[in-house]
Amino acid sequence: MRTLLITGPGGSGRTTVAAGTALAAARAGTRTLVLGTDRTDTLGAVLGVPVGAAPVEAAPGLTARRVEADADFREDLTALQDRAGAALDLLGASRLEPDELTPLPGAEELALLRALRDAALSGEYDLLVVDLPPAERALALFALPGELRRYLRRLLPPERQAARALRPVLGRLAGVPLPADRLYETAARWDLQLAAVEAVLADRSTTVRLVAEPSPAGADAVRTASLGLALRGLRADRLVASRVLPEDVEDSWLAGPVAQQRKTLDEWRETYTVDAAAHLGRDPRGTDDLGALALPGAGAAPATVDWPVTDDLADDGVLVWHIPLPGARREELDLIRRGDEIVVTAGPFRRIVALPSALRRCTVDGAALREGELRIRFRPDPALWPQDR
Repeated sequence: MRTLLITGPGGSGRTTVAAGTALAAARAGTRTLVLGTDRTDTLGAVLGVPVGAAPVEAAPGLTARRVEADADFREDLTALQDRAGAALDLLGASRLEPDELTPLPGAEELALLRALRDAALSGEYDLLVVDLPPAERALALFALPGELRRYLRRLLPPERQAARALRPVLGRLAGVPLPADRLYETAARWDLQLAAVEAVLADRSTTVRLVAEPSPAGADAVRTASLGLALRGLRADRLVASRVLPEDVEDSWLAGPVAQQRKTLDEWRETYTVDAAAHLGRDPRGTDDLGALALPGAGAAPATVDWPVTDDLADDGVLVWHIPLPGARREELDLIRRGDEIVVTAGPFRRIVALPSALRRCTVDGAALREGELRIRFRPDPALWPQDR
């Protein structure tokens, strides 16, 4: 199944584009699920059909549903209380009732990741269209599975499970209790679930699409979003310019916005495949309005981008790691080498990346930003590098 992730700055028309794209795919004969993520039913308002946690048919071949973090959170915490019932009773704890539970910060993101994984693995649809939160939150969402897995591996290294038989003895010798088997089993289960989400994001059939209004503010937002995607090793397959005004307007008041729009569209077309969704003069409501937008289909361009390492040992004595960062500015970049990882900061975004195996035996020899690509030079460490090179 293909997955299309749609995001952009807040208020740019992401939900309209997600609904219109899903409708176009369904009308072309593709079994499509469109997944909404807003707390309020903005997806249902656009489709003209109320959308909730239960799947609903919005049009022939098109199913819609909405992630509801409240219900997921109550279900998870109630199940946790049931599993830990004996321990809670022993401690004299007062259990929480489902009706008094409200989601904690982060519950929405975790609920969305679960829904994304479940929908992608269900096998019921040919295409999943996800109306993601605004770009800043969406980029944090892309980072969440990998960061959580990294924290789990640091806090509960899997290799320590090899000492399971010795744990009681070690606990008595140390005088402190060691982690129980259930803790490691839970961590392993979480790791598998997070890995499944990462697999969806990294799949070659997953596509990211940006939505923005063609204006100076929209151009700034697109540059920032593209930089954040690139740092995650992702790229947008195309850019949908929303609410595009007609070029032949006679109203002098609109002359300025139309000129700004034209300039922004010309700049975007130098970098992106751009599709224009015309301004209807009203907020789109229902399938007739969505069809009038003539939005593109799902496409087939992969979202992931390779970060290759080139061998310049013969000429310059270095290996070069190429990291595409379109839109990056030199003054916004920062690099820190920490053991076998490198911390890359680009504008408001930060990512900790494990070094490729060959580069772990090298020292950083410098870095440069050229033509939207960060090139980090690594020089082999004589104490670690094979002597026959």
